[in-house]
Amino acid sequence: MKNILCVICIALLGFIDANAQQFKVITSVESIVPSGIGRSRIIDAQEDKDFEEFTSEQTEEDNTRNKSKRGAIRVKNFEETKLLNFYNIAGIRFQNIAANDALISSKLTAMAQDGWELVFVTSGVEADAGQNDGQGIFITRYVFKKE
Repeated sequence: MKNILCVICIALLGFIDANAQQFKVITSVESIVPSGIGRSRIIDAQEDKDFEEFTSEQTEEDNTRNKSKRGAIRVKNFEETKLLNFYNIAGIRFQNIAANDALISSKLTAMAQDGWELVFVTSGVEADAGQNDGQGIFITRYVFKKE
């Protein structure tokens, strides 16, 4: 009986790659456009892409440019969660920031419940650069892994 159990365990281990990990990136984009006319979202890609399909190697001998088509790179299946903009017509809106925090927390909690571990967070901002620049976003990337 012990021998049979050992054989079954060894066979099962042969099918499992102990080092296999998946990574997933969730992005929040929050508008910092004055007057609240921007768009804010949480984006979660629902399909995988293989970077190798869109990668070329440049060398001194062969510097042929990458011929990947942009349309093939685009992800058409993604989850989009609406967030509120940081500003409204009266200025910065702290209630909107609190609402976004609640939605982002809910998404992070759902990811954890699905077995994803948050391993890294990075953020950046492109802010209003002067009188004629009505652009601005605050972007945060949440990197998760799963064994």
